Amino acid sequence: MSVTLDGDKSGSVPQRVRKFVRGPRPESIPALVGSACAVVGLIDVAAGIFPRFRHSRMHTVAEVLPGALGPFAAALSLSAGLLLLLLAHGLKRHKRRAWRAAVVLLPAGAAAQFAYRHSVVGVLVSLTLCYLLVRHRSEFRALPDPRSRWRALANFVLLGAGSLVLGLVIVSVHPGRVVGTPSIADRLQHVMYGLFGFEGPVYYAGRTSWTVAYSLGALGLLTAVTTVYLAFRPEHPAARLTEDDEARLRALLERHGGRDSLGHFALRRDKGVVFSPSGKAAVCYRVVSGVMLASGDPIGDVEAWPGAIERFMDEAKAHSWTPAVMGCSETGGEVWTRETGLSALELGDEAVVDVADFSLAGRAMRNVRQMVKRIERNGYETRVRRVRDIGDTELERIRAAAADWRGTDTERGFSMALGRIGDPGDGDCVIATAHLAGSGPGEESPYGDLKAVLHFVPWGRDGMSLELMRRDRSADPGMNELLIVASLQAAPKLGVTRVSLNFAMFRSALARGERLGAGPVLRCWRGLLIFLSRWFQIESLYKFNAKFRPRWEPRFVVFRTGRDLPRIGFAAMQAEGFVNLSLPRPFRARRPRPCPHQAQRGQEPGVRAA
Repeated sequence: MSVTLDGDKSGSVPQRVRKFVRGPRPESIPALVGSACAVVGLIDVAAGIFPRFRHSRMHTVAEVLPGALGPFAAALSLSAGLLLLLLAHGLKRHKRRAWRAAVVLLPAGAAAQFAYRHSVVGVLVSLTLCYLLVRHRSEFRALPDPRSRWRALANFVLLGAGSLVLGLVIVSVHPGRVVGTPSIADRLQHVMYGLFGFEGPVYYAGRTSWTVAYSLGALGLLTAVTTVYLAFRPEHPAARLTEDDEARLRALLERHGGRDSLGHFALRRDKGVVFSPSGKAAVCYRVVSGVMLASGDPIGDVEAWPGAIERFMDEAKAHSWTPAVMGCSETGGEVWTRETGLSALELGDEAVVDVADFSLAGRAMRNVRQMVKRIERNGYETRVRRVRDIGDTELERIRAAAADWRGTDTERGFSMALGRIGDPGDGDCVIATAHLAGSGPGEESPYGDLKAVLHFVPWGRDGMSLELMRRDRSADPGMNELLIVASLQAAPKLGVTRVSLNFAMFRSALARGERLGAGPVLRCWRGLLIFLSRWFQIESLYKFNAKFRPRWEPRFVVFRTGRDLPRIGFAAMQAEGFVNLSLPRPFRARRPRPCPHQAQRGQEPGVRAA
């Protein structure tokens, strides 16, 4: 399949984007300088903590590096090493503020080297790194990441914990100088006092006590200074959809929403958005751990996609974020790779059911048919309605039930989740519910006869896309199958001709690996996926989708280089809610409670999207 766009500047479009293609290599100077700062920082930390290191051959080299400064060598080396380690990551990411701090720190270190030790080599090392930074200053223009002052608390907790650990090491690496035999509690108390600049209960012979005191005081000062800086610096909140952004996206979806089944998920309000210069296309994204994650295809006119993609890449470059796209279609992958030089890799397949072709008849549908009939004989009935046709009281009951049946402490989902149920602007969404005749509110079920919920979002004017599956755990097995069948049977009355179900990750590998004649490599890959299904249920989700005899539409991940894939995968798991790095609950900022929902598309206990 080929896509032709107006104003194509890069020639023909590749026919397939399944194969790994290398993208452009990132700039080497920031990575080189950042790595050099990291190495220098590690050597300085080792020189500041371990006495034997200060008498080794390695320390002969370390003494000419920034941080080994005169009579306070241990404390200053430790502080400078930690600061350089903190700056190294920012320098690798082209951050302007990290560049400014390094440009100030390195000359100061050079001056101190000359004043305290008269070390010409130490001055040359510091000034060489500083020269590289100034010479290539144009490459360090990345803007700050979205942030909030809650990072100050996170810095205090994490750096404070690190200072305690390093402090215990510092107190314990002088066994020949310790007076008496202090206990672990005494050592910990000494560290706590030392971080605040007071003398603790552990005593040392000679000048070792001064070395330990200065080192602990430097750690405490570093923790305090960085926490205060983070607390009082200007706040840059993460991008969110504004009312105007949402209105513009809805207008684009009204005209072009039928192109991508994930289009309506762009209205998730914890995403940012960039529009093409003409305003006819947009890319929605979220920034997670320095990765700028877009989801699905661009919204809007396909001829305006390159403009929106260019704005997306400019935004990523301005902040030095790693660009990535999760779950784009084959057409979208072709445009992304052509316009940006990025690479694409098949991630899995989306299950799409054509309503006109769906039937419970035939041997292939026997298991689903029998399950549905059995549940109906047990007294269950279904209702499939638009959100706008459901009363406020019942809608609130559905929201509460969906929240109670979530099964996880955190909401999950990003690329295939809307993040809300029953919003006034989502009247075209479809809710399918299962009810048990004769049941009412009670201790076992506070939601009356409601036993299961499915939530669909619009896919253009003639389709809908599954967003949520929830059920009461006390209900009979097969609630999801019952409601999917009911939704497909009710689809013609709703004007729906196609229904998108769950996304099955690595579906083609699972399918090919179980066929007769599959090679050893493919069988090993399938075995690994089945093993991982113990936690992510990759195989079970594929088999669940396959029950409804769908057609499979491939979905792709777009990335810059193969080295970025682990980082992108980790960021995607954070965005989808499988990895939670937020602060402990007592320290979290209070936020308005969102509408209860299942953020992972089609997820419910026992059937979880990968």
